[in-house]
Amino acid sequence: MRGEVLHYDGDQGFGFITGADGNRYTFTRESLRRETAMPNGTAVEFQPGGGQARDVFSIAAPTAAPAAAEPGIKAAPVQASVPPAAAPSPAQHFGRSSETAEPSDLWGYFWRGVTQNYFNFAGRARRKEYWGYFLFWVVSLLVIGGIGLFADNEMGNFDSSVSAAVTVGLCGTFVLATLLPSLGMTVRRIHDIGLSGWLYLVVLIPTIGSLIILVFALIPTQARENQWGPVPAGVRV
Repeated sequence: MRGEVLHYDGDQGFGFITGADGNRYTFTRESLRRETAMPNGTAVEFQPGGGQARDVFSIAAPTAAPAAAEPGIKAAPVQASVPPAAAPSPAQHFGRSSETAEPSDLWGYFWRGVTQNYFNFAGRARRKEYWGYFLFWVVSLLVIGGIGLFADNEMGNFDSSVSAAVTVGLCGTFVLATLLPSLGMTVRRIHDIGLSGWLYLVVLIPTIGSLIILVFALIPTQARENQWGPVPAGVRV
């Protein structure tokens, strides 16, 4: 299979390849067919298997020496002419769409969580993604709560039996609307440290359950592929 080197650390002898099938594979120095530099963006051929790339080698243009025109005259070798392939657009590179690109800011993680990953309980979520999502979740809740308090005050609800009805209604609707993406984000964060997402149920334990989830959220990414997927994009290993 053809692919492209995303990252290779020559000192540690460990790196990643994006395959033509759109999946990411890990490889080590021992996987290289011959010891050579592997800068980012190098086109390679490899044998995929179990999320790992084996027998990896860079693709180089072959050289050829044409026959001499006359006996006794040695022709100089020339570089073989290889027609360049059409360069894929960023949205089509190795079958990846621009929608799956890594967000460039924390807001992007929140927006992706409530749109593309609304029902996503599979895969992995790095610490930056988890905390970026919940940072803007809290900010959004505070903004919605402020709007509700202003509306209740203008409507005179604090002077009547309905009290903060608008505030409770708006905040409750927001919490319910983001319940599934928030659960999915936490489950993927637990996957990212190599544990089963079912461990989220410890949150039901009084007092200490939420503290256990907080500890899970603070543990660094497992720096290798596990049963829930490869190392998330952007994580240095």
